[in-house]
Amino acid sequence: MADKAQNQVTKDILIGKLVELYPETIEVLLESGMHCLGCPASQGETLEEACIVHGLDPDEVLAAVNDKLAECNG
Repeated sequence: MADKAQNQVTKDILIGKLVELYPETIEVLLESGMHCLGCPASQGETLEEACIVHGLDPDEVLAAVNDKLAECNG
């Protein structure tokens, strides 16, 4: 899920919730190869599930997402 206090997310956050809470992560997701953020199916997938579907390493994408959050929230 998401921890607003630390601005960290975990692999079990839903893509729809991630984009809603942290729109600044959209760029990271797109750059990693996840181009289906508007797809209705993606709204119910976890970050980990979406990574697996796209052949991405969930830990690498998660680290990039959290790095972006840290950068934006300094």
